[in-house]
Amino acid sequence: MTESRTAATRERLLAGTLTCLTEQGIAKTSARTIAAAAGVNQALIFYHFGTVDALLAAACQHAAELRVARYRDRLAGVGSLAELLDLGRAIHAEEQADGNVRVLAQLLAGAQTNPQLGPATAAGLRLWIDEIETVAARLIADTPLAGLVDPAGLSRAVAASFIGLELYDGVDPDGSATAFAALDQLTALAALLDDRNPVIRRAITAALRRGLRKSGRADPEPRRG
Repeated sequence: MTESRTAATRERLLAGTLTCLTEQGIAKTSARTIAAAAGVNQALIFYHFGTVDALLAAACQHAAELRVARYRDRLAGVGSLAELLDLGRAIHAEEQADGNVRVLAQLLAGAQTNPQLGPATAAGLRLWIDEIETVAARLIADTPLAGLVDPAGLSRAVAASFIGLELYDGVDPDGSATAFAALDQLTALAALLDDRNPVIRRAITAALRRGLRKSGRADPEPRRG
């Protein structure tokens, strides 16, 4: 095979795998269904990737790289926590419509019993987390949350919540809608945190610190390195 044909075949196999995961779920994704979706002989799966599991792992990483790159400029342009919440909601709607949140949820489910999928799925998810963390750290640094909220932990909580809500939506759509409505209400709180009035900022910071003391939690240490 020439290099261009090899790359094209690998691309078709990766795309075919994601199509199977979206339309059929991981339980019904096999060498046969992937080959059919990709329009190639299933022997090519083993030629290019060795195993179906290796192809699934590669597809997970490939999908995450494509999706994160799609939103990188929009995330970099966010100027406040309220804007970040709005963009996060828009990204979830777009990813859900394209079936990509479901793909990630399927891979996470498969990783519970497949040791090869675990690291690949975690690596794909980490791409999202790192992107969110970069933006969150920049925005939090200029709000009363600075020194009180760990951007690394927050970014993981955000990623986990969106995936969890996608799974929740499959069994309780009304409950999922209510949860998303509650997240939308946080935009008003985020706007308050973004307020530039020094009196308001000092009052919010003091209230947050009192809340942490009452809950028995020390102020989180800022992440180093």
